[in-house]
Amino acid sequence: MTETAVKTNPYEVMFLTSQGAAADLNALVEHISELFSRAGSEIISLRKWDERRLAFPIEKQKRGVYFLAYANMPIDGPAHLERDCVISEKIMRVLLTKADHLSMDEITVHDKRDELATEAKLRAEQGETETEKRTTVSLGAPVVEQAPAPEAPAADAAGEGAPKTETAPAETETTPETKTEASEG
Repeated sequence: MTETAVKTNPYEVMFLTSQGAAADLNALVEHISELFSRAGSEIISLRKWDERRLAFPIEKQKRGVYFLAYANMPIDGPAHLERDCVISEKIMRVLLTKADHLSMDEITVHDKRDELATEAKLRAEQGETETEKRTTVSLGAPVVEQAPAPEAPAADAAGEGAPKTETAPAETETTPETKTEASEG
């Protein structure tokens, strides 16, 4: 038996994701790579294209992040990729077109996966510092540091020198037994 070569064509794929999905950039890039591998495709280049306000809300999102990818796909690859994108919770929309009009050099110029990795690392570090800041934030008016209260002088044996505090006499029940003890003493 002879092994037949699978014919592949270059495709340009634009993904639209929500800002929430793009917040974890590493996970999103891995998800997109998995979508391509499930379609039997080889990614030639991948980059973050833009982050924009959408013309109309999609899935209650007003802003979106676009990713541009070029890949070599077998003939049935686009159908598999589109199906998986429709099922995906991270991808809001996908646009897939043939890229016959571009040379391989023009396609490889768009590869910015190393920049995506750097941005993902910076976002992760920034997220850690923001988490630390959030733990120290308090609600309401700012807390004003107050000077410590002056110490009260200690009471001597006679009870003089101690601050006198006035308290209302406690109401006690008087019974005939307590009246006689009070009058005797």
